[in-house]
Amino acid sequence: MFIYFIVPFLLGLYISGAPAVSTAQLATPSVTLDDGIFTGVTDGVTSKFLGIPFGKPPTGDLRFQLPEPVDPYTGNNDASAFGPSCPQQAINLPLPDGLAAETVNFIVNSIYQDITPSSEDCLSLNVWIPAAPNQGQIYLWRLGFSVFGGTELYDGGVIVKQSIELGEPIVYISMNYRVTAFGFLASKEVKDAGVGNLGLQDQRLALQWIQKYISAFGGDPTKVTIWGESAGAISVALHMISNGGNTEGLFRDYDALVAETGCSSAADTLQCLRQVPLDQLMEAVNKSPGIFSFQSLKLTWLPRVDGIFLSDTPQQLVLQGSVADIPFVTGDCDDEGTLFSLASLNITTESEFQGYITNNYIPEASTSETDELFTLYPADITRGSPFNTGILNAITPQFKRIAAIQGDLVFQAPRRFFLQNRAGQQSTWSFLSKRLKALPVLGSAHATDILNVYGPSDMTDYLINFVNNLDPNGKTGISWPQYNVASPQLLTFLDGITPLTITSDTYRTDGMNVLTNLSLQFPL
Repeated sequence: MFIYFIVPFLLGLYISGAPAVSTAQLATPSVTLDDGIFTGVTDGVTSKFLGIPFGKPPTGDLRFQLPEPVDPYTGNNDASAFGPSCPQQAINLPLPDGLAAETVNFIVNSIYQDITPSSEDCLSLNVWIPAAPNQGQIYLWRLGFSVFGGTELYDGGVIVKQSIELGEPIVYISMNYRVTAFGFLASKEVKDAGVGNLGLQDQRLALQWIQKYISAFGGDPTKVTIWGESAGAISVALHMISNGGNTEGLFRDYDALVAETGCSSAADTLQCLRQVPLDQLMEAVNKSPGIFSFQSLKLTWLPRVDGIFLSDTPQQLVLQGSVADIPFVTGDCDDEGTLFSLASLNITTESEFQGYITNNYIPEASTSETDELFTLYPADITRGSPFNTGILNAITPQFKRIAAIQGDLVFQAPRRFFLQNRAGQQSTWSFLSKRLKALPVLGSAHATDILNVYGPSDMTDYLINFVNNLDPNGKTGISWPQYNVASPQLLTFLDGITPLTITSDTYRTDGMNVLTNLSLQFPL
């Protein structure tokens, strides 16, 4: 599920007697962790400590292994610059000729910036705090812990500064974790070795680090809110429902990686992969289907059932009630599917469309099931995504239709499924972002809601309120009602003179019900 979550997350273990906030001058803020001193930077309003390692380098024999915590810190450590990002799969953006310049600029510069440098030695985190007004005094600030693939793209100081303005100061933490094959390799070999979902395990280790060390920064380890966007939102949801298997069908991805790296004849192929030079391994990873490949959102490197972190598929765990009983917020952008449909622009006919959807997502569905789905998502371009844009943005006869199905299948339907199963049992809120609807071809595309938070903008205040009070409502913004299955309402972000409103979460109900049923039968 690619859903935006904000979830409180408490880890009662790993709490230790961490030292108090450093009394260093604001010009050179420092903090003591174990026997090590970390020196950051400040602008007088916020201080930041960047690139702090929380896990040993997952290289050599530690590649494709569970993360190990760093040894106790010693010496003087420079925390003024981000650490390297974890290795990312090469992004081949499908930018067709004639795509509007503002759309290209938005994709390249706002969503998928080049994250450099990268290294396997990447398990580091970053901490932003309010610059303490009085030296030597301990402050206990609430924590906002964000999960993304490349933390350098997001300035946590923006959120901390806004929290100070609201009189509700928070500590903001972001972290790197292993992605692609490095973090989500899956096969029988991986399952038998107990090393599945390593990216999620990295995140757990970072949360344990918070419990041990965050008091040194003035943070309260008993009040931690985790939240994320895109893949980070998937991660947050899985932390919420994990309670620990089925990896069959994934052999071809693992076997392809093994073959590309020359490990097919090895007695222990997993150990062979640990010894492959990084550039050779990256070349093999880059040959695997990516997020902008023809198979699109049927991703290769996803969290999988491993019998340890995830004992069943996310949908089944939700149905089983394996969900942490804590407040949460979840939401989407209106046109989540457009960005991921650019790779399918060569699909123009009805038969090509049906083959694309069926083969990618529901190859085992019956004809009656697919017929019902295709009726509910017709070829009428006025009903496709970007939604409510009439005949505009139909760059091919099937583009808006494919975007509508992919957006609902992977984003909207899972969000609604989760809410329908949990609202009433715990405090829940949901939102929909319809901003940037005029962006050509993409509309209110995936990740456009980032601007609502890091602007800063109105979503920033709701986030800060939630971190402090487990309720997004506060002194600013309109009242945001909790989600009610009988009368589901969304906080909706709009362009124009009315930036916020409350709308009903009842759109495309029949189509999403069919998609939910299909995803329960044939999980991705």
